[in-house]
Amino acid sequence: MKNSQLTYFNLIIVHVIIGFVIYLLPFLAKLYAVFVFVFGVMYMLRTKNKNNEALLICGYIVGVEVFLRMTEGNPIHELSKYLVIVFLVFGMIYKGFSKNSFIYIVFLLLLIPGIIIGANELSFDTNVRKAIAFNISGPVCLAIASLYCYQRVVTKQQLFKMFVFIGLPILSMTIYLFLFTPSNKEIFISTQSNFSASGGFGPNQVSTSLGLGMFVFFVLALLYSSTKKMIIINLIIFVLVSYRGILTFSRGGVITGIAMIVFLVLVLFYYSGPKVKSKLLTIILFSVIGGGLLWSYSVYKTNGMIEYRYANKDARGRDKEDRLGGREAIAGTEISAFKENPIFGIGVGKNAEYREEIIGHKVSSHNEITRMLADHGSLGLLGLLILFITPISLYFGNKQNVFLLSFFVFWALTINHAAMRTAAPAFIYALSLLKVKFVDDEKPVIHR
Repeated sequence: MKNSQLTYFNLIIVHVIIGFVIYLLPFLAKLYAVFVFVFGVMYMLRTKNKNNEALLICGYIVGVEVFLRMTEGNPIHELSKYLVIVFLVFGMIYKGFSKNSFIYIVFLLLLIPGIIIGANELSFDTNVRKAIAFNISGPVCLAIASLYCYQRVVTKQQLFKMFVFIGLPILSMTIYLFLFTPSNKEIFISTQSNFSASGGFGPNQVSTSLGLGMFVFFVLALLYSSTKKMIIINLIIFVLVSYRGILTFSRGGVITGIAMIVFLVLVLFYYSGPKVKSKLLTIILFSVIGGGLLWSYSVYKTNGMIEYRYANKDARGRDKEDRLGGREAIAGTEISAFKENPIFGIGVGKNAEYREEIIGHKVSSHNEITRMLADHGSLGLLGLLILFITPISLYFGNKQNVFLLSFFVFWALTINHAAMRTAAPAFIYALSLLKVKFVDDEKPVIHR
């Protein structure tokens, strides 16, 4: 265990340096992207996915996706989703997949009519390939990831490595954000999502990634730190990631990260004995106190704007009529499209054109649920039922996956504010289907 902790500490140092170097020499982001791909290929060929290395590679891709988009390292916007699909397919070639996962093949088949309709209905001015790929890559990525993960047995140590692989590039992005935009009060003059504090990139996606990072480093501190030194290191990173998440002024990712943590603590509390419950109560108490201090500091550094933001007020403290930043109107057009085309929907990619006709703005969807209904009609509704029911039904026979509900909550909340614009909701959803085996003990142990 000491060797693994030492390796983990060294990896932290390396990824802190990566954040610094890419800030100083931005062109290196492209080389970083190439390295991730080459490392993934070499790692897969060497290991032949013997210990689910495909999950580790994809975890890293998910963790680094927003950072590479932010620094223009990815040559293709949707590259991370494609890479997750490719590596998991190779993983299944090496290690197969459960025959009981056919339900996700059904889900894939349900997407086909919408693709065909979209290809035929999109206007001549629209790049058909890009429009369809942008909207369908997320669901396809989810389906492939789910085929791989469905009831696949993983160990406690494999999960630990996967959390590390997800978290390290998020740490690099956090360091980059501190360098790109120090938390100066001058940049916080409104309650809108803050691009300046998000590395000049979309605050919604940055917040989503940082919210996932919050959960990852909380888990590493709570369940996978065997020494006080590692507990402190993981908690410091947790605080830094949380702080930068708050500063994006995009609430969805932060709230999702907190919700994941709450569900994990509740599950652990329910299944733990008296001694562990006592430790959990102590952790909860310190977490609440620490969270209060972090929030107070954030309020101070943002001139009180962050408090108005979460209270849904403008910079003058007045209540906003629109609680979701225009997302209600977008979702409303998708519901209308579903009502007009309830069987097969209006087709993949057609949504933006339809919305332009209704409200005069050609904007992308923020809600995957209403988008699925609009694009795929009743087939989309059936697909959503598959996605919601399957993990919950597995939970009753998979109690050792203490992260199942947290993973599911991440997907369910993220698709309601950021759709599936990144690979994260697809991949994290699939993790809820894993069959976890704690080798040395029947229940997770909080090391202290």
